[in-house]
Amino acid sequence: MDASVQHEQATIPDGDKLSSVMQTIAEHKGCGTSGGSGKASCGSGAGENDLPPEIWEKVKNHPCYSEEAHHHYARMHVAVAPACNIQCNYCNRKYDCANESRPGVVSEKLSPEQAAKKVLAVASTIPQMTVLGIAGPGDPLANPEKTFKTFELIARTAPDIKLCLSTNGLALPDHVDTIAGFNVDHVTITINMVDPEIGTKIYPWVFWKHKRYTGVEAAKLLTDRQLQGLEMLTERGILCKVNSVMIPGVNDKHLVEVNKAVKSRGAFLHNIMPLISSPEHGTVFGLTGQRGPTAQELKALQDECEGEMNMMRHCRQCRADAVGLLGEDRSAEFTTDKIMAMEVNYDIDSRKAYQEAVESERVAKVVAKQEELASLAGQSSDIKLLIAVATKGSGLINEHFGHAKEFQVYELSTAGAKFVGHRRVDLYCQGGYGDEDSLETVIRAINDCHAVFVAKIGGCPKSDLQAAGIEPVDQFAHEFIEKSAIAWFKSYLDKVNSGEIQHVVRGDAEIRQGALISAA
Repeated sequence: MDASVQHEQATIPDGDKLSSVMQTIAEHKGCGTSGGSGKASCGSGAGENDLPPEIWEKVKNHPCYSEEAHHHYARMHVAVAPACNIQCNYCNRKYDCANESRPGVVSEKLSPEQAAKKVLAVASTIPQMTVLGIAGPGDPLANPEKTFKTFELIARTAPDIKLCLSTNGLALPDHVDTIAGFNVDHVTITINMVDPEIGTKIYPWVFWKHKRYTGVEAAKLLTDRQLQGLEMLTERGILCKVNSVMIPGVNDKHLVEVNKAVKSRGAFLHNIMPLISSPEHGTVFGLTGQRGPTAQELKALQDECEGEMNMMRHCRQCRADAVGLLGEDRSAEFTTDKIMAMEVNYDIDSRKAYQEAVESERVAKVVAKQEELASLAGQSSDIKLLIAVATKGSGLINEHFGHAKEFQVYELSTAGAKFVGHRRVDLYCQGGYGDEDSLETVIRAINDCHAVFVAKIGGCPKSDLQAAGIEPVDQFAHEFIEKSAIAWFKSYLDKVNSGEIQHVVRGDAEIRQGALISAA
């Protein structure tokens, strides 16, 4: 591979709000820096000068690098990299389920040529698909020829699509120049430790330069090369996201040190993810009974690290062949047999026009949020609480309770509505009837929430939710999430202040370990 290759339906605001919207467009950056700490504030309505224009261009429509963008823009992964050069105790690439959503899982592997055709087919069908990532099912840099051939083909045929890769970092320092040469602007590195002693509990071995290393030697080799690669990328202006798997009792407390280490080396975003350790996945941690974190354990760690740098909280731990918005997977629509039979007409101008409409909808959402937030001005309260939201995307409350495969979670306070995570759940509606067992799992998944916002909900689940202390809220159907959440919270505070209700602290919640059941 020649490393020197270089590459060449929206809701629009009313006319009387046009000047306000234009001002919001000018000011709104999606991600920005705030205060004097140098910490960026990703997903906030940051000021015009909070990010350099070249950084804003990289993140504004990248669903992984901007929480706000993930409501509106889609990504896809192509599974062209099957080999891996390390073994993780939380990974088993041999297991596959078509309905499973977790890293390392694919239904079929692709050649670079098949991947390029798939990207064109998906991007023509899903015009808001803006990002192509290679994340496995092994490690892209353990498969450099296939990875960079894929990037070469896509950059030639679909130059408007952002290119990303995710790596464990072992081989990263050797490929930084090639990554930069292909204009790959976003790289994710999975860094679970910076202390080799802790690394021995996570990595049985690494394979480097035709030799297998184990123990402290293996972990030290891995962490040294991960941090070296991170420094090399950031020196070249490539945005880096660091993924870390939170493993209770192993590296949970240590991840605060990881956070400091990657921040000091220029990482743009830190994504702390919960361990997926179901025994049926056949991983070492799954078979030895290592538990994953609870929802509140994960949030507490993310909150602690947020004082140092950006935290990503909207990650879905995607499959290596995921397609669509974060939280959905449309890969079944684009199997190799289907895409090879497709007539693909890749129209960049049409894609651009569609995305401009998406931006108008996005700005309308920001305007609505700011207008509602103004109504909280002057309110003083120490109350913070969580709500769950059923949504199909676009920042709207637009999903039926029984059809939700996940709920997005927001923290409400007098500062506004802040996205803090998501919870996968079993579908409650099963072919026209409600599954009571599934309802119990839904309640456990959002047990720390005071309310659940839905487009519609039936009488039985509504009663069960109320009995569990969770208020079903359906009066904001098809309205913007943050605007509606702030309005509800203002009413909640009024009721507390008047003595109509008493604020109580909710309990903890479960993070779902099983498969994400895809919609047909």
